[in-house]
Amino acid sequence: MLIAAIVFLLLLVTGMPVAFAIGISGFTFFLQNLNLPITIPIQLAISQTQNFALLAVPMFILAGNLLNGSGITARLLDLSNVLVGHMRGSLAQVNVILSTLMGGVSGSCIADCAMETRMLGPEMLKRGYSRGYTVAVNVWTALITPVIPPGIGFILYGTLGQVSIGRLFAGGLIPGAILTIFYMVAVSVDARVKHFEPGREKKPTLREVAVSISHSVWALLFPFVLLFGLRGGLFTPSEIGSFAVVYALLVGSLAHKELKWREFKEVTRTTTSDVGAVMYIIALSAIFGYGIVWERIPEITANFLLGISGHEPYVLLSIIMAFLIMAGMFVDGAVLILMLTPIFLPIATEAGFDAVHFGLVFVLTITVGNMTPPVGAAMYAGCTILECSVEEYVKESLSFFAASLAAILLFVLVPEITLFLPNLMFGKE
Repeated sequence: MLIAAIVFLLLLVTGMPVAFAIGISGFTFFLQNLNLPITIPIQLAISQTQNFALLAVPMFILAGNLLNGSGITARLLDLSNVLVGHMRGSLAQVNVILSTLMGGVSGSCIADCAMETRMLGPEMLKRGYSRGYTVAVNVWTALITPVIPPGIGFILYGTLGQVSIGRLFAGGLIPGAILTIFYMVAVSVDARVKHFEPGREKKPTLREVAVSISHSVWALLFPFVLLFGLRGGLFTPSEIGSFAVVYALLVGSLAHKELKWREFKEVTRTTTSDVGAVMYIIALSAIFGYGIVWERIPEITANFLLGISGHEPYVLLSIIMAFLIMAGMFVDGAVLILMLTPIFLPIATEAGFDAVHFGLVFVLTITVGNMTPPVGAAMYAGCTILECSVEEYVKESLSFFAASLAAILLFVLVPEITLFLPNLMFGKE
């Protein structure tokens, strides 16, 4: 398996697409082990796509694109501006709130970062925000998005680790709100230091807030409808994805009346591309994952980590988190979740951590890698759109990096933040 891992890293360095790097390196493992039938890789890739629970992934991608195509994004932007437009650094604060609200729509930090950078970036530059700070706030606030249900990372983690997706969704709500508060504080401090001015002179009236909320009510209800549908036993995790698509179609065509045939065709075209990329990675990851299990890497890794941590749970978790942050700098988050969940989840549960609590920390820590050099996908998306250098971005990211680490540390040390809602809604396990 060592040779397969080396091949994987070499292919990534040469710029090969991640899916092919995973598939080819996984196939290398079978070439090393000639006693294994060479037909197994093909069977593994096909059988991985037949996992019924993974049906939720393309369904939620389609639902998110349908909601975006139905005018939800513009309404959420208006609501964000009404709520925080009177604060110092108002456009940066709007960015924080919009990322929180978009968490219930897109579920992808890279998609959120790219969209908000295009929407808010040019206006922030016009109002005097530096290019590096503009990119930094657009990139780092996107970390909120995968925590708010329906995050794709939670679906992958829950499916592979056989963890309740309903409990994972519920577990992300309070941490998502806390991340929002931490980023708003970071922006407030930066606004005073950098002398950012508010965008509105007065605080919004109750009537303005009520009107804006009424325009966005269908998007705001979306994550809660999903949670209560799961809690009430109306849907399984796979079925809830199909319901999300129906919900998005009804909102776009009947409630907002903006999802016309032209928009629908564009949504399906975009979704086909998005789903193809994600599912191809998932399919080929099964080949690599087979080698991990065959070589007993989870067991070997568990014994090694438990040995160097002295069986101290938080020392063990710190080691895992440090590894995840470094790995996330080089490899896409979805790929890491697929590859590392079978390795680290058994170790964490053996050390006494709840699977939902560990899942939140696991997914969040991996996602941080999307915001950091050298190859963070969200970072490069933001920098490319606004033509910003990585050096300038890094200089302006320090406050957001500190806020992110502080929030993750809080989630690690106080598991009740993550587990309160799942235990309340689904009962203690």
